Amino acid sequence: MAIIFNEEKKTISLHTKNTTYQMKIGNLDYVNHLYYGPKMMDADLSYMIMQYDRGFSGNPYDSLKERTFSLDAQPQEYSTLQQGDFRTSSIEVINADGSYSFNGRYKSHKITEGKYDLETLPAAFAAEGEQADTLELVLEDAISGVEVHLIYGVFEEKDVITRAAKIVNNSEGDIHVKKIMSATIDFMNGANMDLFHLPGRYGQERQAERSAITHQINTICSGRGSSSHQQNPFIAVCDKDATEDAGNVYAMALMYSGNFLAEVELDQYDQLRMQMGINSKNFDYLLKSGETFEGPEVLMTFTNEGFTKMSHIYHDFFRNNLNKSRFMHEARPILINTWEAAFMDFDDKKLVEIAKAAKKMGVEMLVMDDGWFGKRDDDNSGLGDWFVNENKIKCGLNELVKQINDLDMKFGIWFEPEMVSEDSDLYRAHPDWVMEIPGRKAVRSRNQLALDMSRKEVQDYLIESVNKILDNANIAYMKWDINRSVTDIWSNALAADRQGEVYHRHILGLYRVMDGIIKTHPDILFEGCSGGGGRYDAAMMCYYPQYWVSDNTKPIDNLKLHYGTSFLYPVTSMGAHVSDASPFVPFETKAVVAMCGTFGYELDATHLSDEVVEACAKKSALYKKYFPLILEGDYYRLTNPFALSNFTAWESVSKDKKDALVSVVITNLTVNGPQEYLRLKGLDAATMYEVTGENVSLTLSGAALMYAGLPIPREVPDFSSMQFEIKAM
Repeated sequence: MAIIFNEEKKTISLHTKNTTYQMKIGNLDYVNHLYYGPKMMDADLSYMIMQYDRGFSGNPYDSLKERTFSLDAQPQEYSTLQQGDFRTSSIEVINADGSYSFNGRYKSHKITEGKYDLETLPAAFAAEGEQADTLELVLEDAISGVEVHLIYGVFEEKDVITRAAKIVNNSEGDIHVKKIMSATIDFMNGANMDLFHLPGRYGQERQAERSAITHQINTICSGRGSSSHQQNPFIAVCDKDATEDAGNVYAMALMYSGNFLAEVELDQYDQLRMQMGINSKNFDYLLKSGETFEGPEVLMTFTNEGFTKMSHIYHDFFRNNLNKSRFMHEARPILINTWEAAFMDFDDKKLVEIAKAAKKMGVEMLVMDDGWFGKRDDDNSGLGDWFVNENKIKCGLNELVKQINDLDMKFGIWFEPEMVSEDSDLYRAHPDWVMEIPGRKAVRSRNQLALDMSRKEVQDYLIESVNKILDNANIAYMKWDINRSVTDIWSNALAADRQGEVYHRHILGLYRVMDGIIKTHPDILFEGCSGGGGRYDAAMMCYYPQYWVSDNTKPIDNLKLHYGTSFLYPVTSMGAHVSDASPFVPFETKAVVAMCGTFGYELDATHLSDEVVEACAKKSALYKKYFPLILEGDYYRLTNPFALSNFTAWESVSKDKKDALVSVVITNLTVNGPQEYLRLKGLDAATMYEVTGENVSLTLSGAALMYAGLPIPREVPDFSSMQFEIKAM
């Protein structure tokens, strides 16, 4: 059992292969957080708790005259509310008597074999044959009767601990939940640490950023109705000197696709509180007597081997413990998307022409993008009317798919289920189904409105109408898009005093729709999209084996996009295509960049030269050759594209260290500069390897490749690229 309760010491220890997480039922039954770090099996770390008389830090009443015990200076497993801890709280509730208070003390705990599940939200699972254990720790406010259930899942071999929190209203009256953090960690000393996160914007998502933690509350959040382009529900706290290969890194990723909140506070005593959960902005959830509120799951990991190890832990966990789709471990078809080729101006004949041309490029699937449904000739109409526009698809969808299949190609289709156009049959029939505050006109974005996903009738309509399309043709792929943030939060199905629940209910409704569409079609490959990567989060990875990284397909920009995304997400979750963007960048380089992802094309195949078509075919074949390595191998960031450098490089290494693929893009050649060398990673130092690439054929040891490196050619054109295949002899 990976969870051990020491009854004498009143400690609870969670052990993974390389880490230990320990807490203690301490003074007055408050639960203290003691430790999270390298594994120590038999240690009792209770001695770490030091107590002093701290000025202006109050003491619980039942501590009597003991002034040295204050929650304001105690490392807590889950903070209280209005009990003398003035740091950012884990929970905020309004009790039935109107008070803001939660005095959570240990009531009970339970240790069970197997990984817990959540009733309303996506959660990680134990893979077949894998051991995972569960701890449920109950904190109770004895006055109100309100309980918080802290739930921990321990994946011993994966070095991952999952956490979630539930609020159970055992009081006699109704309460309001204003804030609920799914996980809190209090570090006894957090000075000289950095905060790492993934901010961005539309077209420039997940731009890695690292900064010193100072004495303030550092807030990373989204209030846009989705996890957003601007922030990502992931944070890491690390040693000041932590690098890719060394140093302590503590990370949290939230499995939630709506408004989220991550807080990192360095307090007056240099203690650091790190926590994550639902954003409290516009959040007010009425919890009636006897009801339970369930918060989303946090995926936590610790390593003292730097950011690369952190990434490898998450990559393996995402590939094996979030999504049961068979496509997680299968080759993905090389696709071409019709958007850049045709936008919304197409018919069935034009699509077949594109497919025929793309077939010569090694493309295996045609994806029909926006414009195939309803009255949809531009982005001002048609959304919500999920029936085929037979003025465009004159032969009917079934026949079109058959014609594509007859070319030995698969067929994919685009949807945007969560949105509606005012010029649509759906809106005219159900104007009350949109997010719009009574008496106020809703904010338009891309000339579309957001459907109220909290309403069951909206959910049922989408499940039925989308499934009808998917079930009546041989569709192999669906791209699920959402192209605006959510505003005008209001549901006509809820009373005025319950509108603070809409943001969360909206996300719960989305998950129900996805369950009803995605999980009922195991043979369809689903790709997520939100104007690119605007809802790229761990919860989405439970549904989508891959996600569109960004609408920005410029290859040099994508070097940064892939770099930042790779800190948390496996590269085979990144939708990446070759496009016509950046005409000054060679085609070869565009293909190399797209190979750091699922690989495909975003261009008009009917207007390519024979030379380009042949080059595409070669790159398509090369990607298929390397995909098993890219899919299952360990990914290494060899350079940082945000740092001043002449090139950007990355590497995939097989788990057995016998094969590797190294990719390099020249980004900033300097005239008459020094010779540069690229040191590889992840190889076996004692093994001899064959190194092949364009004009390169070497036999070198793993030690030479990792410690001396490969020379990077200088006499090459701007934005050139190169790849090296490494094979054990």
